[in-house]
Amino acid sequence: MTRSILADKVFLRTCSRILSNGAPRVQGAVRSHSTYPQQHANDAEPKSHTRRSPGILERSWIAVSSAVGAMRDPTKQETVAYLGEATGPYFLEKMRDRMLLDPIGRRILRERPLINTQTLDLDKLRALDDGTFGREYVRFLDLEGVSPDTRVPVKYIGDDELAYVMQRYREVHDFWHTLTGLPTTIEAELGLKWLELVQSGLPVAALSAFVGPLQLTSEQRQRLFSDYVPWAVQCGSSCRFLLNIYYEEQFHKPLPELRKELGFIPLPENL
Repeated sequence: MTRSILADKVFLRTCSRILSNGAPRVQGAVRSHSTYPQQHANDAEPKSHTRRSPGILERSWIAVSSAVGAMRDPTKQETVAYLGEATGPYFLEKMRDRMLLDPIGRRILRERPLINTQTLDLDKLRALDDGTFGREYVRFLDLEGVSPDTRVPVKYIGDDELAYVMQRYREVHDFWHTLTGLPTTIEAELGLKWLELVQSGLPVAALSAFVGPLQLTSEQRQRLFSDYVPWAVQCGSSCRFLLNIYYEEQFHKPLPELRKELGFIPLPENL
């Protein structure tokens, strides 16, 4: 009997218990843009003994239930994260392959750096000159009142390398805010999701990009599709693949210089 069939049998028994006893409650997230209640920094690496690859039936259940949960309450980032894991393996393989084709990407996959308060000296970044990538990154964290430790651990990806790709994808999100200059308004966050969709092709990014605007007012949707989306598609198509950037080695560089080096198109002045 294959592992997939065994996993599906376990899943069916679990569903039976849930239907009998009621589904467990899930804790919500701290902020609306891809963070999770703070955890210990050294627990951020996806551990193989805490991860697993669900069978086909369970993966389908996770995808559907997470999609419904994400549409009902996008602030519950664990549902968005699990949707990404349930629907993302094929696209994660493509992302991994793009990293393998690039010398920096290969090095990142080999070294597997993590982004948390044990690996980053935030006080040292605060001491950098204004306008440098590192100083503006930590300024963003301080203004938003968030920490690099606040990321959802990978749970439903059994392959070590693909789990790391997903973890890295989550951990570098705030670097993208810094590089793009996007604020944390709803329209701006959705604009960033369009950039991520162009770069990664991940279904979870597509869901956010296409379903997220339904929560906006007509004026906000007009602003999103007339200003943010055209810029995001153009920028995502022209800039370097975002997982082939060793962000931790770029902190000392002036932000305008780094944006130019990586091919980031400046935001329109009206944004």
